[in-house]
Amino acid sequence: MPTSKSTSKEIDKYIAGFPKEVQVLLEKVRKTIRKAAPKGQEIINYGIPTFTLEGNLVHFAGFKSHIGFYPTPSGIEKFKKELSIYDGAKGSIKFPLDKPIPYELISKIVLFRVKENLERAEAKGKKKKSTAKA
Repeated sequence: MPTSKSTSKEIDKYIAGFPKEVQVLLEKVRKTIRKAAPKGQEIINYGIPTFTLEGNLVHFAGFKSHIGFYPTPSGIEKFKKELSIYDGAKGSIKFPLDKPIPYELISKIVLFRVKENLERAEAKGKKKKSTAKA
């Protein structure tokens, strides 16, 4: 598995492949996620930038006319009302490049996903300990 340093370079390379104005947006999305999940690890997964913390946290990607944000179906469901103005699917959202990117909402979703992943990991740990004692 690559170190987080080389993975960060892979994400840098991914972002560098876009026009300058999209690079700025992708970097700001990346920094927003990093601030909300400082213990998260950066990797390329499914060919796109991904943050992990006890499993996949969120993914993001650049496209010709939007930024794709992938906070899993639970992240979409939890913020369904706030996300209703954007196109998307079960686990994805499209933030159009010609509209302001909702960085504060991205941060809230990432914080929710961090909490969700940590709680799931803790529950798994407790389950393993209780079966080990039996």
